[in-house]
Amino acid sequence: MATCEHKNGGRAGFVHWLTRIRLTRLIGLLLTILIIVPLVAHYYISNLAIDGSTSNEGHRTRKIQDHDEISNSKLLDLRFQIDDLKRIKASVNNELRDLENRRLHLHNEISSYNTHIEELKDAYEKNQFKLEQLKVTIENARLEKEEIIKRSIPEVLAPKRILPAASELYVTPPTTSWQCSMHTCFDYSRCPLTSGFPVYLYSVEDYPVTGSPVDTFIKLSVTQSVLSCPHYTSDPKIACIYLVLLGDINGGLHNATGLETQLHQLPYWNGDGRNHILLNLARYYGNKDVFDGVDTGRAILVQSSFTDSQYREGFDLVIPPSLGLSHGDTWDELPPIVPASRRHLLSFQGDYQLVMGGARSQNLANDIAASQSPDSQLANQGGQLDKVNRGAKQDFLPQNKQYFEQADGERPLNQLDEEDSNPNIMPHFRNLLHMDEIPQNVQRLNAVDHSSLLEVDFNIVDALKRMQVTFPGDNFHFEFVCSKERVIGVNGEWCLCGADSDRRDHLHESTFSLIIAPTNISVVTTTLTQVRLYEALKYGAIPVILGDHTKLPFGDLLAWHQAVITLPKARITELYLILRSISDADILEMRRRSRMIWETYFGTTDSIMKMLLATFRTRLGITAAPVKDEPTPNIFAPGFEPLRSEVADIQLQADEVLGPVEAPFPSVRYRRNYTRLDDWFNMAGDPFHSYPFTPFEPMMPGEAKFKGSSLGFRPIGKGEGGSGKEFSEALGGNVPREQFTVVILTYEREAVLIDAITRLKGLPHLNKVLVVWNSPEPPAEDLHWPEIGVQVIVVRTAKNSLNNRFLPYDAIETEAILSIDDDAHLRHDEIIFGFRVWRENRDRIVGFPGRFHAWNLKDQSWAYNSNYSCELSMVLTGAAFFHKYYSYLYSYVMPQAIRDKVDEYLNCEDLAMNFLVSHITRKPPIKVTSRWTFHCPGCPKALSVDDSHFQERHKCVNFFVKVYGYMPLLYTQYRVDSVLFKTRISHNKQKCFKFI
Repeated sequence: MATCEHKNGGRAGFVHWLTRIRLTRLIGLLLTILIIVPLVAHYYISNLAIDGSTSNEGHRTRKIQDHDEISNSKLLDLRFQIDDLKRIKASVNNELRDLENRRLHLHNEISSYNTHIEELKDAYEKNQFKLEQLKVTIENARLEKEEIIKRSIPEVLAPKRILPAASELYVTPPTTSWQCSMHTCFDYSRCPLTSGFPVYLYSVEDYPVTGSPVDTFIKLSVTQSVLSCPHYTSDPKIACIYLVLLGDINGGLHNATGLETQLHQLPYWNGDGRNHILLNLARYYGNKDVFDGVDTGRAILVQSSFTDSQYREGFDLVIPPSLGLSHGDTWDELPPIVPASRRHLLSFQGDYQLVMGGARSQNLANDIAASQSPDSQLANQGGQLDKVNRGAKQDFLPQNKQYFEQADGERPLNQLDEEDSNPNIMPHFRNLLHMDEIPQNVQRLNAVDHSSLLEVDFNIVDALKRMQVTFPGDNFHFEFVCSKERVIGVNGEWCLCGADSDRRDHLHESTFSLIIAPTNISVVTTTLTQVRLYEALKYGAIPVILGDHTKLPFGDLLAWHQAVITLPKARITELYLILRSISDADILEMRRRSRMIWETYFGTTDSIMKMLLATFRTRLGITAAPVKDEPTPNIFAPGFEPLRSEVADIQLQADEVLGPVEAPFPSVRYRRNYTRLDDWFNMAGDPFHSYPFTPFEPMMPGEAKFKGSSLGFRPIGKGEGGSGKEFSEALGGNVPREQFTVVILTYEREAVLIDAITRLKGLPHLNKVLVVWNSPEPPAEDLHWPEIGVQVIVVRTAKNSLNNRFLPYDAIETEAILSIDDDAHLRHDEIIFGFRVWRENRDRIVGFPGRFHAWNLKDQSWAYNSNYSCELSMVLTGAAFFHKYYSYLYSYVMPQAIRDKVDEYLNCEDLAMNFLVSHITRKPPIKVTSRWTFHCPGCPKALSVDDSHFQERHKCVNFFVKVYGYMPLLYTQYRVDSVLFKTRISHNKQKCFKFI
């Protein structure tokens, strides 16, 4: 215990000492210790070394002495042992080297085995992929075989043509001409469905049936149109239709009896004129009815003026006058469609003409002129309009009552004796006549009827004047008296006022144009009425026709309610309400349709004749002539076989089955020859030809593919649906399976082209590849063309034109076309996804790089823009799907001026195709995936990188707008990705596409 306390006390004292000692002293003490300790140690060690060496030397001496004492025998044994140890060492070293070599060898074998295993894994995965694809292909082939066996649509042959007998019997026509209809007066036996609708044209020179010269323009333009028509035949023995051109007649018809005689003497008249069309095509405003009083038998009458007693609904035909060119584009004659509202809400120019006993009545015109005077306008504004107009009407009607009274109340007017006839009677009030004509088919009207009819026209003027005074802000333009020259029509009809240019200027500034039917309600149409309609459609003033009994041109086929407002005259007081209730969107759509009607059916003599023949062909149920395909000339000379090269399979970014690899098969052509479910004559496009397929064919109900109409359909999971695996095995969708054709445009980039073709190997649903060779020189003879499993056709072109990429080549046998540039890099999954999307949107362009049109606020014009945007209006056809139908329209129907502009700039063909499709469908294109541009490493410099490229595209956009009359492009704010893209799904399910 004492010891512990002593130790504790010593420790405490040492601590107390440490706390009291200075830091400098402590440092000095430490340095002293560090110096002294090494010196002492060094000294001690040196002494030990000296002692050791002395002892060692002594020991060594003793060992030497001992060694000398060793015997020689032991030394020998020791040497042997040493040698044995050396041998053992050498042997061990050799074994170690052998073991190392074996180790290295085994390591190399293991590496090679690992490599082989990896190769086997890759081969297994590839074979597994091919096996899955082969299973899909086999299953697809099995279904195709079953479809062939169970095919329910027989392949029938066309019926044999029924030829008319050499000597036809005379068939008595109906007792009265108004009883004629197609089934009572037309000989169908001459027009089998497979006849092609042959049309024979009588030569005007050989058969001058009118006795007067036919207008030269009409004669030449009609002849040119018919001779170039695909239905024309020079053999009258096989003709279905016989066309007789009677007018326009210079100076009018002078001898009705002579016309009837000449008609009956035509070599194929067959006694009654069956299947003959008598054409009186107006060229001048004074065109007259040449058939009044003429026995035309069973012939069909075609002209611009008819009375109700003469016109046979569904048999005769009303046509517009031919006031334009003989043929060609007419867009440059037309004003733009916008703006919707023009300076005048409604306009009308006319001068009422009434003949009574050979003298013109001035009463109505004078009353109207009086109501237009400044004094009358002031009175109207002061609330006296009713009084003024009532007084004028009361003064007008009683004074003219004598002109409506009959000399003999019991006998019809056409049976009045010469001495009984009153020169003041107006029998021609019910007939389509000019002021110098006396009809033979006059119908009787009493004075009350005439008074009522005249009062209706006066009330129309009254209502229009009220409208003009009540709503001055709408700036109506009404002229009821011609201030300049006038063109006189039939009796009781409003004359045309002014020259063509004056009427054009007024119509350019009018939103609506009023057309008042003649007072005589038995007149169903007149030449002047058709002229007013023609001019209103042409200049974009929506026609408003007062007189719902008026017959409009080509009424069998045209939906006039989409372009024209037709009202009974009794609705005149409600006209302002109707016009003001029409929205800008409806105004512009009606104006667009009016322009389409005028351009397609009115603008030229050729378009009138095409529509005339199409009307009768449609009545007979005969299909239009098939559109022609463009021949596909091969770039290689006959007998030359280009070099081929096998290429490796394309390494897909993701090992996924995209569909079966099938043998090429074409799309079914001409499936709808005798069905008319689409209103082709009221759609923009080409109604005069039949097409092998169109993008507007109807979809069947969903269950049809499982109940008797399964031909060609490949439902997902056989109808049960599914995710990625089932999706990859079938096309699914709403239409039968099909394939697509790739069209590649190239110019002097052979290496780039070969790479582009190679990338297509193994692509599912690919039918063939067409290479449009725009280069001036043919391909090199030593160029190796890759074998990709489908036919590759290299097309020789007549010239370097970007329009060549849209020609409807006959080698393209599929509805779907994938147009790509040779430097466009697309993955297989992107192409297949785009194809699947297009199948659901067949009437639209579906593709990858998007662009849009923008409004330049500074220049008040359109501009082309390729920047990133949330709105698109175009998909470039350097990588896009579209329907072959649009190739036909682009090459044969779209105005030639657009194709010429493409050739001029060597640019803008993709814009032209987007304009065309949007114009036809009124829909925007569809963009798929996130692709915006394509980069081609190592490719030569493209035209699109030049600044002039964009300047030309700005000009193209504005020029195309001018041709169409409006901007047809529409915006879209979405792009399309696959259904399960970015969707979390269970591990045992697959997505539709791994990266899309």
